[in-house]
Amino acid sequence: MNRDDGVMSDWRQRALMLEGEVAKAVIGQARTIRLINTAVFARGHVLLQGDVGVGKTTLLRAFAQVLGGDFGRIEGTIDLMPNDLIYYTYISAEGKPAVERGPLIQHGESLAVFFFNEINRARPQVHSLLLRVMAERSVAAFNREFRFPHLVVFADRNRVEREETFEISAAARDRFMLEVTIDAPATDAERRELMTDPRFHDTDRLVGALAGGLVAYQELNQVSELIQRGVQASEALQAYAMDLWRATAAPADYGVRLSDLDTAHLMLAGASPRGMSLLLRAARVAAWLDGREYVTPKDVQAVFVETIAHRLCYQPVYEMRRHEISARLMSGILSSVAAP
Repeated sequence: MNRDDGVMSDWRQRALMLEGEVAKAVIGQARTIRLINTAVFARGHVLLQGDVGVGKTTLLRAFAQVLGGDFGRIEGTIDLMPNDLIYYTYISAEGKPAVERGPLIQHGESLAVFFFNEINRARPQVHSLLLRVMAERSVAAFNREFRFPHLVVFADRNRVEREETFEISAAARDRFMLEVTIDAPATDAERRELMTDPRFHDTDRLVGALAGGLVAYQELNQVSELIQRGVQASEALQAYAMDLWRATAAPADYGVRLSDLDTAHLMLAGASPRGMSLLLRAARVAAWLDGREYVTPKDVQAVFVETIAHRLCYQPVYEMRRHEISARLMSGILSSVAAP
């Protein structure tokens, strides 16, 4: 075993320990934890879907605690402006105007997780600033450039209320590696535990009790590149991914049939090149977390929906039904495209 293999094996054990530690703070979310862990080690940003109060913030704070980096958060509101992420002003105790760093830059390079809650309540100008931070991991402020080399951005959309919201654009959605849905725990036992166990009633104490710094966040970029170089995707696997890509743009050509939809005229655009690159990047991490040095079709399928569904552009007549159509279309593509 060469040195890189030893490093990857050691980091895999730490990654699995990370999942176990986070699971102490959120119950009934094993798949969600695995998907977010996949994004962390693939160095991709995540768009979250979920109802109010299902534990999104607790989950992300738990990841930040275990990673050992700093956690930043901002709430999307109708009057939020781009500068609110960078600085805020107030009157000091001496009665003079004062300026402090905002939530995006106050932690500097140690910022590991940034959570934008209800991003679709914020205006497009705010989205634009966030997109730059996601793409370049930097922002200009106070006559200097602030860099965030270890940052992963998470954003949540309010999917219940539609008044005073600004849906993020297709281009913005495409910057997120995954869109992950977080639902309330399914079993009565898990729901009862959340409702009655006092340790879940104090989020600060709950998160603070987790082991800190199990994974050195400063090393994640390097480890991620080792994973991408070390986990192989065969020619047959690459051909399978190409067929999936083509099927997202022309599902009817691959035999995808949906009972009440004309799949030949359903799509405006399929997955982007960025999206397919991120699909393989996530699939390599999924394989690595399962202890393999090669990607299988199951690894691609495990992350396909979360990586691709939010990137697809439907014809305008179908776009309002996106939430209803996407799950069926993804299932149809995976069923119709032959795996090696």
